[in-house]
Amino acid sequence: MDTFVTGALAAIQPLNLLFCLLGCVVGTLIGVLPGIGPVATISLLLPLVVGLDPLTSIIMIAGIYYGAAYGGSITSILVNIPGEASTVVTCLDGYQMAKQGRGGVALAISAGGSFVAGTIGTAAIALLAEPLMSVALRFGPPEYFALMVLGAVLVSFMARGPFVKSLTMVMFGLFLSLVGQDVITGEVRFTLDVFELTDGIGLVPLAMGLFGISEVLANIEQLRTKPMVIEKVTSLMPSRAELRESAWPIARGSVLGFLLGLLPGGGPTLASFASYFLEHRISRKPEAFGRGALAGVAGPEAANNAAASGSFIPLFVLGLPSNAAMALLLGAFTMYGVIPGPQLLSDSRGLFWGVIVSMYVGNLILLVLNLPLIGIWVRLLRAPYAILFPFILLFMLIGTYAMAKNTFDVYLLVGFGVIGYLLKKADYELAPLILAYVLGNQMETAFRQTLLIGRGSFDFLLSRPISLGILVLTAAVFAASMVAKVRRSRGTLIAHLEDD
Repeated sequence: MDTFVTGALAAIQPLNLLFCLLGCVVGTLIGVLPGIGPVATISLLLPLVVGLDPLTSIIMIAGIYYGAAYGGSITSILVNIPGEASTVVTCLDGYQMAKQGRGGVALAISAGGSFVAGTIGTAAIALLAEPLMSVALRFGPPEYFALMVLGAVLVSFMARGPFVKSLTMVMFGLFLSLVGQDVITGEVRFTLDVFELTDGIGLVPLAMGLFGISEVLANIEQLRTKPMVIEKVTSLMPSRAELRESAWPIARGSVLGFLLGLLPGGGPTLASFASYFLEHRISRKPEAFGRGALAGVAGPEAANNAAASGSFIPLFVLGLPSNAAMALLLGAFTMYGVIPGPQLLSDSRGLFWGVIVSMYVGNLILLVLNLPLIGIWVRLLRAPYAILFPFILLFMLIGTYAMAKNTFDVYLLVGFGVIGYLLKKADYELAPLILAYVLGNQMETAFRQTLLIGRGSFDFLLSRPISLGILVLTAAVFAASMVAKVRRSRGTLIAHLEDD
């Protein structure tokens, strides 16, 4: 209790509050501007915060991360361009609401749902972190591998669109993660004798290219010369009926998002798609989705922010970053000699509770600031796309180059941008590719280590209760998903036969 009070008091020190505010505002800004993202921003700012107190710098970095989850919804609703990959699904109904003159309601529900989900997620971290750390002491390579297999299966089945296409993207992402040096032998593979690929393909040029450059190319193709933003944002106050309509989607999205945020490779993107899929499935009016359904905004936005909170759990408990932003936060921890994992609470208890309390403060700051600042973001986005897209491209090029000071990464950025554009044209979803790529390296490492420990036998993997339990759960998820897909296909076939 004493360390909790100490951490809480440290989190509300004026300097820490200032940097929490700064991180939230910067995070919201980069969420609003399409194509930049928290990964590039954190990488740019990381060298600047090295001289700060560890708690202060980590509070700011965390603020950027969950602030971007708030800001990304603004462009999704007003512009129909996702500020973040995790807000792609918000475009489907949020933009339709804005076109119907309900953009203010969509923004208010998004902000309120994000605050509720962020608060629930932060409270869950505080309650679950310590018990989970005791369980994490039993985790080894087999358990890590089983967790990542579960994550890959969920990525394949929860993605929108045909299963074959999502599976293709998962396999492509896993292949890209293999490029570079072998994790055990150090042998170079799949580099096509390109020296710059020895260390593998960077996540930043891959993600920015697939989601940023491809989006710019798609919008240029449409010859956008008018302002990007919906011209008029009406009242931000939802009616009582709209609040009641959004309450349960927010609650479901908060729980589902937090649970998916716990999975390596899960995170906000998977959570928002899964929430949309769930709301569409259980809705009494599924035909309203894609035409301005409030649940299609409330659920995914809550899931997005709850997952952003939940993704801190693998980092704090297992020392395992679940996404690129968490990997950079792990780098910030290690710069100060703090090693996340089962020993975090015993070695740096005050720092842990300081970060947790700051996350709640940050969510409150975002709720207070987000709606009043919407006017500023609208003015920023009201510029014609022909003026705005060169600046978006410039930010992406600077962010990519700054990561490793490597010109080759810029070529990768452009190349993956073209590939992403072509995949979009062919109706392939890009999120499974990125998520599989994030899982790939860690999955291979855990698998190879498991085989080394078991002397080439899979018995070691199946003889450990936790890894066996996770694999059984994975098989159950796979079987349930296949049964559901067969039933849907049969229903479609019967409907066609009846029409004929």
